Amino acid sequence: MLKRVDFNGNPHVGVYCKANDEVAFVQPLLRPKDLKEIEEALKVKVVELTIGGSSIIGSLIAINSHGMILTDFIDEDELAVIEKNFKGEILIIDDKYNAAGNNILANDYGAIVHPLIKDETVKKIKEILDVEIEKSTIAGLNTVGMAAVATNKGVLCHPKVEEDEKKLLEEVLGVEVKIGTVNHGMPYVGAGLMANSHGAITGINTTGIELNRIEDALDLIGD
Repeated sequence: MLKRVDFNGNPHVGVYCKANDEVAFVQPLLRPKDLKEIEEALKVKVVELTIGGSSIIGSLIAINSHGMILTDFIDEDELAVIEKNFKGEILIIDDKYNAAGNNILANDYGAIVHPLIKDETVKKIKEILDVEIEKSTIAGLNTVGMAAVATNKGVLCHPKVEEDEKKLLEEVLGVEVKIGTVNHGMPYVGAGLMANSHGAITGINTTGIELNRIEDALDLIGD
């Protein structure tokens, strides 16, 4: 299922939400209607969360079914909310590039990370997410988590992805990569789209043509 929503007037839903196939963490103070839309589209439990008091949790969390990577300025109360609602392993990242959602693109088969993340950090991420992992750019961008969205069924990617980047993505993530945009032409699809194996939510400005591409890339047609 694919639904268009906005978060209190903001179409950049990927910045404010992060989900796997069981739970979606979202910024606080969303309208009940929007919470219901997220729950129905992604078929998950929805949990309100801040990280370090910030609502941009989609930029600060990387997640798959096995584990979660978090920025290091999360506080104890916020971590307790996650531990109560998430079953997997958790790593609080100790790295200059600690905005995990921006810098890590992962599904249950693999992960691509910002090229400048320290090797020792990459090893820890690999252990927690329990997947193969490679450093790469997408469309020449280091912030791979904003340049693409990955599920266990497909990847929607920045339209300027290079052929060698696309090949690596498919090898590591184990699914087909297709290109598209969101919110009427925005190429940073990770900022305007949140998806899991069950469905997706995208910004209210996303066009019908873009919706069709999202459904095709993430294999949501008929869901």
